[in-house]
Amino acid sequence: MKLVTAVVQPHRLDDVKEALTGLGMAGLTVTEVSGHGAQKGHAEVYRGAEYRVDFRPKVRVDVVVSDADLEAVLDAVTEAARTGRIGDGKIWATDLVEVVRVRTGERGESAV
Repeated sequence: MKLVTAVVQPHRLDDVKEALTGLGMAGLTVTEVSGHGAQKGHAEVYRGAEYRVDFRPKVRVDVVVSDADLEAVLDAVTEAARTGRIGDGKIWATDLVEVVRVRTGERGESAV
């Protein structure tokens, strides 16, 4: 099993969700986050005063997938989140040792 984490632009969240739903992914977790990559923020002017915006708003999407579904999920999220501009985000996958469904006590693949 893998935990796929994607940090994407907020306006791409619906597209990412639809892509995952289309692959049969039943559950996901979404968190509002902020950060920066290579662009490291920018300067803006508000009421005549210049200030620096270091962190950009992003959305973090976490989904647990089987090993067999990993490549399809990575491809689907990449296509759904891509705008072709700097700041589109990152996706990574990590190995999961165990998953437990709290309600039933199921473990492993059956808990997903």
